[in-house]
Amino acid sequence: MAFEQPSLKGRALRLLSGREYSRTELERKLQPFEEEPGSLGKALDELQAKGFISEQRVVESVLNRRAAKLGVQRIRQELQAKGLDPQVVSDAVAELRGTELVRAQEVWRKKFGQPPEDAAERARQMRFLASRGFGGDTIRRVVSGGDDD
Repeated sequence: MAFEQPSLKGRALRLLSGREYSRTELERKLQPFEEEPGSLGKALDELQAKGFISEQRVVESVLNRRAAKLGVQRIRQELQAKGLDPQVVSDAVAELRGTELVRAQEVWRKKFGQPPEDAAERARQMRFLASRGFGGDTIRRVVSGGDDD
């Protein structure tokens, strides 16, 4: 008895049932299973036409999951890695810029909670925030205690 492999559309739907994927991500993941050229593109076109694949939902998903912990630069990288339209990425990033200082302060508060006592500790705190993708001005304001609330 031969076991039948799921179709490309079936594989895509199984992936999408777990979380949102961009079309580019699905192409990368499903490429090894494409048996005849063009069949993957056709399957993804159908899913996109039916609303199963949505760039806007991918962006919203990333923002919901990651914005509280990461800065604008890091989120931009994640969205670009998903192969999303550059205009969609820049719109999402522009939306986040307004809350960058507040989000950085919250991340800093959870991790450190008190101002650095010396230059080495200050550098460590700044590196931590930089690794999370926060901008230089924001990092300086947070670590130096510049609460402009």
